[in-house]
Amino acid sequence: MRRFFDPVRFWAIARKEALQIARDRRSLLLAFALPLLLLIFFGYALDWDVRDIALAVVDQDRTASSRELVDGFLASGYFSLVARPESPGEIASLFARGGAQVALVIPPGFAADVGAGRTARLQLLLDGADANTATIAMAYAEAVARTFGQRLLLRGERFTLPLRAESRVWYNETLASRNMIVPGLIAVIMMTIAAMLTSLAIAREWERGTMEQLASTPVSRLEVVFGKLLPYLGIGLVDTAAVALLAVVLFRVPLRGSVLLLLPLSFFFLCGALGLGLFISAAARSQVLATQIGLIVTLLPAFLLSGFMFAIENMPPALRAFTYLVPARYFTVVMRGIFLKGVGIEVLRVQGLLMLAFAAAGLALAVRSFRKEIDG
Repeated sequence: MRRFFDPVRFWAIARKEALQIARDRRSLLLAFALPLLLLIFFGYALDWDVRDIALAVVDQDRTASSRELVDGFLASGYFSLVARPESPGEIASLFARGGAQVALVIPPGFAADVGAGRTARLQLLLDGADANTATIAMAYAEAVARTFGQRLLLRGERFTLPLRAESRVWYNETLASRNMIVPGLIAVIMMTIAAMLTSLAIAREWERGTMEQLASTPVSRLEVVFGKLLPYLGIGLVDTAAVALLAVVLFRVPLRGSVLLLLPLSFFFLCGALGLGLFISAAARSQVLATQIGLIVTLLPAFLLSGFMFAIENMPPALRAFTYLVPARYFTVVMRGIFLKGVGIEVLRVQGLLMLAFAAAGLALAVRSFRKEIDG
């Protein structure tokens, strides 16, 4: 009676797939170069930090106090002075042609109000076409104005500040968006690349006419799935290590957690992604169709529904429930937790178990998809 899983047959399938990959230069390029190129491209292209905000100043007071306030905006490092309109009426046309993003209007009598201890009024106008930049610019401007007011209170000895607030940022002290983007980007890239690699494995056999030969051999479905999975799993682990190293060396993302913990969690994630790719490949039987399906079911959900770009908590309830089916959601939490927070398995236990369940489901689908092609 033939055994359901024979290590000899398993290693033969794995060796055959490894040789086939080694002979295919396009597969090697896709496997090793593309993850690094994607990380470099998106790592530099995606930047949520807002700097050099184009500032227009309408100074109708023209005093030392008004100039000091403007200098405070420029010294903050967030604003760049691009125009000095003579009147507030010119601001609309300036915004319309994209000449400025923020306009500060200092009315007449600003210095007199400050000197008399009265509330001095300012007007801040923002171009809301880019809502994200406008919101951040408003927060920066409020901080600059608040700092200016505190400096005036401390300078005139009539007032003292009863409370001094000091904020401390944990995990990402510089508030650099790249430190949050790059670890999440690794999850998105590896989800897409892993599924893309194996989505071609079975379809290629059908297009080359070698599937019938494979079906006539005594190999079981389990041996085929795991035999084809093993070389790509090795490639996936190498790719994950490479992009993680690139994140630390090139993008200066801190790696505070354990590399030994990252390895098994990456293993679970890759097993599921590769199994999903094998399932797509067996179902499509065409490399072009498998590639298209692989991109749709991996890249878009991983990019949009994993918490990488958009906060899951802000999504509608139905869409938020659907994100539980996106494995990149859990790997994104793992990557950010290990890189930025240095957390251990006690915090990432749930994500690890869910990725393990996804791996089991992905491999089960891949094995089941061979039922008609290979009689196990």
